[in-house]
Parts: sequence; structure tokens; C-alpha cells
Amino acid sequence: MKQLLPKAWYSNAWWVRLLYPLSLLYGVVASRKKIRQLAVAWHSPVPVVVTGNITVGGTGKTPLTLALASWLTEQGMHPVIISRGYGGHSRQYPLVVTAETSVLSCGDEALLMAQQHICPVVVDPVRTRAAEYAHSQLQADVILCDDGLQHYALARNIEIAVIDGSRGLGNGLLLPAGPLRETAERLLQVQHVVVNGKLMASLPVNPDKLVQMNLKAGQLRNLGNNEVLDIAGFQRRYGSEPVHALAGIGNPARFFATLEEAGFVIMSHAFADHHQFIREEVDFGDGLQVVMTEKDAVKCRDICGLQHWALQVNALVDEKWLRKVHEEILATGRSEP
Repeated sequence: MKQLLPKAWYSNAWWVRLLYPLSLLYGVVASRKKIRQLAVAWHSPVPVVVTGNITVGGTGKTPLTLALASWLTEQGMHPVIISRGYGGHSRQYPLVVTAETSVLSCGDEALLMAQQHICPVVVDPVRTRAAEYAHSQLQADVILCDDGLQHYALARNIEIAVIDGSRGLGNGLLLPAGPLRETAERLLQVQHVVVNGKLMASLPVNPDKLVQMNLKAGQLRNLGNNEVLDIAGFQRRYGSEPVHALAGIGNPARFFATLEEAGFVIMSHAFADHHQFIREEVDFGDGLQVVMTEKDAVKCRDICGLQHWALQVNALVDEKWLRKVHEEILATGRSEP
């Protein structure tokens, strides 16, 4: 069902509209939850920037969060990334994530971000608690919330919605009949709408509000010995032989397309988002190299060898936009409780 529904949402299959009554119920429940959270929202003493999406599945928000964190750090700020830590279960929260933290404790996305060594990363199912810790204990002067656009208990100063350009908003319906967590009109309320890749569908947004982002393939890191190769070096070593492309993310097709655009001949293997891999799923026994996402690699450290590689993917976004967000953060100053 996890694979069937997304295909139906984005191919506009007729049968999925039979779930429309459940979408109406979802909308009512979500609206009531939003009202309750807004009534008790916690206001941070420092600016809060939320990067998220209104659709289910991956859109590229984590690479964008990392790009923004890197830019702000270069400008002399001290950002801290907070996350729900989806898929992780820790005995104690808030949890400061390091490169050595178990993925079982913090979740794959949080560990991936911590391994970039850009800024501190804190996970907590209660995002307000993570934000308060980031300010009081880690001296954050800006808090970057990875995901959480629908978590209104944490007040925010700037909202960034990320849209997958090739998928758009699917059939435009709320869950479970469609991929939307909130109606399309929600995009009118955010400060920035970032489109990952070429936009293939219309959005209810002024074009001046849209920001273009592209994900570019970077270096490959060997999971057996940490050797790093650029794409040209990898292809010189292994020639034109195909590789197994493995992705357990929200939109595996985007990763496969990135590899093909970089010149790889791939045999694709798609899994559900946040999939927990076992050895048999990453060992194909044919001697060919296996290339996976960095997000998947953090979960596969103990079951991979010398033929397994993680592909770094970087978010490319106009520097003018990064500068604009930085200026908006500085102009925000302290939010009043």
C-alpha cells in the first residue's frame, strides 16, 4: 500500500478518489489540531526558520536545510538544526546528535545532517523542547527546523515550503486520497516556495515567490574503507559497467535520475522512505558496485563492504536567495512571547 498510493496520487488514478470522504475527515482533524497548537505555541527568543513541505514524501528539504545552515555559518551566525528524529528512539531527550550516534536513537535524516559537521543537530519528538535547548544550552542565534511545517506548537518567523518540481502537488487532494498534508492554499502563507528541479505543474503561488533549487551529484564515499572519489574518478575505475542504485527515500526516482544524469548506467532498487535495510537487500552477489543515498548509507554501515558507495547530493540554490533569507533572519530580531 505504501508504494501503491503514491503512484495513484501522482498518476491521477480514478480509484483513489474513493478515499475522498476520509480526506474530508483528515482535513477536519488537522484543522482542529492546528487551532489547539496555535493556542499554546511557544515563541523562541531567537528566530526560527522552518523548512518543510505540504506533501507526503521527500522533496529535498534536508539538503536545503544543510545548504542554508552552511551559508548562515559562513556569515558568522550560530545556527542549530532541530528535528523530530523520525524513526529514532532515545532514552533521553533532547538528544544532541553526533556522527557516532546510533541511527536507532536519532533517525536517519538527523544522523545524516550531523555527519556533515556544519552545525549542532538536536532531535526531540517535542520540537519546542528541542528549540528551547538549542537556544539555552547550545547558544543558537537562529534555529533551523528540518520539517515541522505542520507543527504549529513551535512558533516560527520564516517558513520555507519545498516542492518536488516533477511531482508538484499530485492530484491536489488531502490524505489519504491525495498526497497533501494541507491544502494547496497553504503555500500562499509561507514566505518562500522552493521548487526542487524543473516545475512540471502549476502552483497557486505568485511566480515571484518561487525559488529554483537543483540537486547536484557530488563525491562518492566507500562504505567499506571511507575512500572518496569524484564521479569521473569512479567511472574511470569501473568503466561503463552498470551499478546497482539503491534508494529508500520519499521519491527514489529522483535519485535514480540524478545518477543517470551523471552518466551512470543503473539497475534501480526502490524501497519505502526510512526503510530499515538488511544485508540481503544490499548484497546482490554479482560483483557490481552499489550506489545508495547518504540517507540510506547511515543505516547500512554494519552491513556494507567495499563495493558499496554513498553518493553525496548537494542543494544548489541562488546565492541571492540565501542572502535574502539571511537578511530576513537578521531583521526578525527577537520574537515576542
